[in-house]
Amino acid sequence: MTNLPAMKNSYAIRLALALLCGALLLAGCAAPGANPALANLYDLGPLPAAADATATGTATQRTIAVSVAEVTPSAWLDSPLMFYRLLYANAQQQRAYAQQRWIMQPAELFGQRLKARIVQSGGVAASAVDGPANLSLLRIEADDFTHVFESPEKSYGSIALRASLYNGRALIAQKSFAARTPASSNDAAGGARALAVASDAVIADVLTWLASQPLKR
Repeated sequence: MTNLPAMKNSYAIRLALALLCGALLLAGCAAPGANPALANLYDLGPLPAAADATATGTATQRTIAVSVAEVTPSAWLDSPLMFYRLLYANAQQQRAYAQQRWIMQPAELFGQRLKARIVQSGGVAASAVDGPANLSLLRIEADDFTHVFESPEKSYGSIALRASLYNGRALIAQKSFAARTPASSNDAAGGARALAVASDAVIADVLTWLASQPLKR
């Protein structure tokens, strides 16, 4: 007579082994670098090396010490969407890439980059929320962060913002900044790279401007 308990135990063991193999296979698919959910997310890339910062003039400036408020985006920029504009089709219409996104709001990416560059140049970038009271306050409003197509074959990354500097409640300086950087390819990846370069160009200009201001100490 067939030993039913033994058959059941053997079946249970094979089932457990199959489930274990399946779990290990899924774990392998979720390894870093293989997650398809992250394939279409972009940031501004690694911070430029100190030598590159020197080439833009930011490392030779007077030391900057400021409190930096969170960058305020225009209402339409208040999301991780990657926007583009077709000047040759409808220059008044902003469009968003269907699958590609920034990893966070572009204003947040820019703010993080700005603070990192200030510190990289030997300065101080404190939080505006709980930063020292003896530092000037820098506020930035982002007006544009767009991949712009002049034609199907030619595009650039466009950034525009306004910076305001305060000593206490007194406004001591305000200036608009903008940059356009040609895209190496006419797709979301090319737009992201162009906007990263444009961000670094604007940040270099902001640091030059800050170094010329009567910062609070």
